[in-house]
Formats: sequence, C-alpha cells, structure tokens
Amino acid sequence: MILLLAALSGCDGQATTVKPVSSETASLLMQKVQNDEWLLIDVRSPEEFAEGHIPGAINMPHSEIESYVSQLDKDQRIIVYCRSGRRAMLTLETLKSRSFTDVSHLEGDMMGWNAAGLPVDRM
Repeated sequence: MILLLAALSGCDGQATTVKPVSSETASLLMQKVQNDEWLLIDVRSPEEFAEGHIPGAINMPHSEIESYVSQLDKDQRIIVYCRSGRRAMLTLETLKSRSFTDVSHLEGDMMGWNAAGLPVDRM
C-alpha cells in the first residue's frame, strides 16, 4: 500500500512532474484507496466515455478542460487518461501550468487498460 501511494504522492521532490502510473497500479489503487483521496479524469469525448471508461472516472473532455480547472482542488491527487495519450498529455500540461501539485498520467491510457483486461464501465 505504501509503495502504491508513493507512486502518486510526488515523493520525488518535484511536485509538478508528470509521473506515469501503470494500469496495474491504478487498478490496485482503485481497490485500496478511497475515491475521495484521488480523482481519475477521463479526458476523451463524452461519446468515448459512454462507450467504456475506467470505473470511478469522471469525464472532463480535454477540449473543455479550461472550464473545469476552477472546480478542481490544486492539491488533490489527479490521474489523467485518454485513449492513447495525446489528449492526456495536453491536459496535464494545462494542469501543470495552473499550479496543480500532484498530477499523473495513466500509463497506456484506455488502450492499455483494455489490453490488460481491467474492468470497464459503460453508460
């Protein structure tokens, strides 16, 4: 448990560095950490989100992330993902430029999550 939390806690001394989080780590965190301690953001379109997303994720399309920034806690642990990584990285750059202190990228994004056979919610 301690190692899993360290992967997201910014313990490397660079609080705004984007740290990759593996699907396996994220899956374990889903089981071990209460949802109010971190936020999982899916930055794909609402249509993509409805087709299948990681359980517990909320949808904030990357093209609209600026409108969500004011609703987010800059000190909350945040993991961002999209389909393959491009939109997630753009979103992470936006969050970092707005002084968010603990942002991570889900390594492999949704494609990696699916390839690992991890659970998916559909609307």
